[in-house]
Amino acid sequence: MKKRLSVPPTKSALLQVGRQVKFLEQGRQMLEKKRDLLTRLVYERLAQYRELRAQTIAELAEAYHWLGIVQMRMGGQMLRQASVGLRQAVSIRIVSRSSVGVEYPSVTAEPLPLQPVGLMWTDVSFDEARLRLRELTVTLARLGEAENALWRLLAASRKTQKRVNALKYNIIPRYTATVHHIRAALEEDERNTLFQIKVLRAKAAKAAKAG
Repeated sequence: MKKRLSVPPTKSALLQVGRQVKFLEQGRQMLEKKRDLLTRLVYERLAQYRELRAQTIAELAEAYHWLGIVQMRMGGQMLRQASVGLRQAVSIRIVSRSSVGVEYPSVTAEPLPLQPVGLMWTDVSFDEARLRLRELTVTLARLGEAENALWRLLAASRKTQKRVNALKYNIIPRYTATVHHIRAALEEDERNTLFQIKVLRAKAAKAAKAG
């Protein structure tokens, strides 16, 4: 890639490229602030995700424990019959949220009262398993939101870091090198002009003495 831009070494180009350098520096600073904020949010979400994941694993083991008990006490066929027609036990609402320009679905899960079932051929473990599964569903919804937000924030953080690197190590150095090149060319032209003026003055002075 070229080390500098292809622009004529003029004063107008120097002013224009100089303004662009300042604008790019401001953009880099803003992106660095965004990157730092995204990094902080990533670590916050990571801690929340780890906590919810551990909670999910524990609740999942407990739910399967009670499912095993109710399976042994009621049998698979009776369990399926008792489950037919049951209303949902969790209300889930999903809306879009945004954090530092990163959108992700926000999940709200609320447990609902369990629908009563007939006492015939049912066991107390059936209600206990339903309670455990309801709690697990709520936790899974929260875990899904945390994981989704974490990955989206992480992707945005990496993308922002790439932009910072591009500005810092590629784009801004090219513009800065262009500014230095134009200044050097203008200074060289100025020295040549002064030298020519001195030569002309010397010739004029010599001609005046000869005359």
